[in-house]
Amino acid sequence: MNKISRHPLSSLGYQFIDPKYLPEGADEYYLRNKQNRTKTLFRNLSASELEQLVRNHNQADNWNNILVSDAFNPDLVKNCKFFGLIRIGKLEPFFLEYHNLRMPVGLYNSTIISCDIGDNVVIDNVNYLSHYILGDEVVLVNVNEMSTTSHAKFGNGIVKEGESEDVRIWLELCNENGGRKVAPFSGMLPGDAWMWSRYRTDERFQSKLLSFTQNEFDVKRGYYGKVGDRCIIKNTLIIKDVWIGSDAYIKGANKLKNLTIHSTADASTQVGEGCELVNGIVSEGCTLFYGVKAVRFLMAAQSQLKYGARLINSYLGSNATISCCEVLNSLIFPSHEQHHNNSFLCAALVQGQSNMAAGATVGSNHNSRGADGEIIAGRGFWPGLCVSLKHNSRLATFTIVAKGDYPAELDIPIPFSLLSNDVTHDELIVMPAYWFQYNLYALSRNAWKYKARDKRIEKFQRLEFDFLAPDSMVEVLNSITVLEELCGKAFFAKHPTGQEESNQSIKQKGKKLLSSKDPLVKELDIFATGWENSKRKIRLIKVAEAYTLFKQLIQYYPVYCLSEYYSKVDLSNESFLKELTSKLPAPDMWINVGGQLVPKLCMDQLIADVKEGEINSWNDLHDRYIKLGNEYEEAKTKHAFAIAFADQGIETSDFDKSQLFEMLEASKSFRQAMSEKIYSSRKKDYDNPFRNMVYANEEERDLVLGALEDNGFIQTEKEESQKFIQQINDFQNSLNI
Repeated sequence: MNKISRHPLSSLGYQFIDPKYLPEGADEYYLRNKQNRTKTLFRNLSASELEQLVRNHNQADNWNNILVSDAFNPDLVKNCKFFGLIRIGKLEPFFLEYHNLRMPVGLYNSTIISCDIGDNVVIDNVNYLSHYILGDEVVLVNVNEMSTTSHAKFGNGIVKEGESEDVRIWLELCNENGGRKVAPFSGMLPGDAWMWSRYRTDERFQSKLLSFTQNEFDVKRGYYGKVGDRCIIKNTLIIKDVWIGSDAYIKGANKLKNLTIHSTADASTQVGEGCELVNGIVSEGCTLFYGVKAVRFLMAAQSQLKYGARLINSYLGSNATISCCEVLNSLIFPSHEQHHNNSFLCAALVQGQSNMAAGATVGSNHNSRGADGEIIAGRGFWPGLCVSLKHNSRLATFTIVAKGDYPAELDIPIPFSLLSNDVTHDELIVMPAYWFQYNLYALSRNAWKYKARDKRIEKFQRLEFDFLAPDSMVEVLNSITVLEELCGKAFFAKHPTGQEESNQSIKQKGKKLLSSKDPLVKELDIFATGWENSKRKIRLIKVAEAYTLFKQLIQYYPVYCLSEYYSKVDLSNESFLKELTSKLPAPDMWINVGGQLVPKLCMDQLIADVKEGEINSWNDLHDRYIKLGNEYEEAKTKHAFAIAFADQGIETSDFDKSQLFEMLEASKSFRQAMSEKIYSSRKKDYDNPFRNMVYANEEERDLVLGALEDNGFIQTEKEESQKFIQQINDFQNSLNI
């Protein structure tokens, strides 16, 4: 039975805050007055204004509680019912126009309960408007219900006074069993969500993060909902406990409940037709339209949900797009693309710059006894058409997965790899360094594209978009050893000596074969173990080519960092070179903290500072992100030299100008080769007869696709390559060798 209570009509619009939660000496409007920062001076209605309002078929429970500004025009208020304290700003005889919607300023055909209304607002056919503060030039048209409760939390994972812990909203990220849940809050960055979802055994750290969120907001009851200046809300059914920033545009939504919708004049947020959003945070510059369903979610700045997408118990990073498909229990770092209705993502940590194709099922969670699996995919994760991956799986940076059903869990440690199924021979095929051999155009273009599309207004986290970065290059360094060992094992398997070889001799043999580019390597069957939870073989192909490329990348990487971050430096300056290469950090792991790369030592220090109270709020933590971002360029460059020295066995004290000169010389030829591969990998599409057969001739093809020589990215890339080579020439000249 529905429990319906009856109250005197005279109490409608009053007693918003239960008296037991009112501070001594405060009335029910004390928080409302704190929220409303208008400088307008309000007064009671004049006798003539009251007479005009009644003549216009308006009603009020108490006309003395209708307060207005000096520029109030009663002719612009018709057919409205007022309850409680109402404050109305300036009303002038104009109409407001937005996207061909033209509405006269004023209040018409609406029921308004205890609200503050800004200057020149349009309220027309709002059936129920309760406990809201509206900014200037707000337009509310055809809204069924818009109300705020006294315990509204606006999507934040907090508990108000008098509430029990079980009402707190959690996002159950990365794992369906809730073991990595985090409490969302307005302004939560992807690094915050990642950090909180990890380090679960550190109870003190976890407790501190929860206290940060709880202390971020006032737990008093009685805050009103707010709608910022110049917001347009039309043809919407239910808005309940929603805080809306300025310049937002909401049209045709079904239900918006317990939300913060950030929006600014520079980064407007839009919510469109058929959307149903519950228990979430929408950051500035986001768009959601055409049947989106989102529950227990957070969208970072400049992200999109559209065309029936479902986002549940998930965090979507900035500059990301999810269209049509379903995403559950996932933590997604910035620059993620997922566009297809039959694409499914569940219980995953996707670390950014990712793209999921149609039919991809990342997270078949029914290969265990419970819904408790996880997938961790490094930056640049690309599952292809109809890929099916199993929990648990872990994939290195820039892994691309070819079409197919992968029957068992994967743990792929080598970056830039192509995974594919050889169904005929029942083998998993791994091609290391695939991108550099066959599709350098896509790899390079995406790094350029992600950087260009970063539209965040507030860049607290310094996001890394380059494929050459500390996380991927540490994996490259480790992969060299892996390839040497696997090659050595393959050699002795084919040419047994009759005695068991030591690990060192195996590695040395593989290194000798690969370093000398011995053609014998191509005759070896090179297999890995432990990369797939199955009995089938894991075959590595193009190993010699990958090894050579990885070695070249490591030598090129520090020069690339120098060219990026120290373009004006005089390398003949002995003190600079010594300072740059002395006291180098060990080439240790860097951690992807929500798209920002952080040395593990710095991450450990950050955690210690949180536990010890040196970092005592989310704002303090965000300041640390900024500090680490400011130090990133130098730290990245030093780390690049540390990787190169470790690979080549160079002692810092032995490094001199002549070795730097050789490194610079090698980088020029490698950069030129990269530029040529970028061009040739795209040119293959233009030379492919199967791609050309749908066009009458090359002229038509170029009109439809654009001519290869007119490709903007290729032109930019050629210019950048020439600029790099000239820069390195200048570096070499400054060395005086």
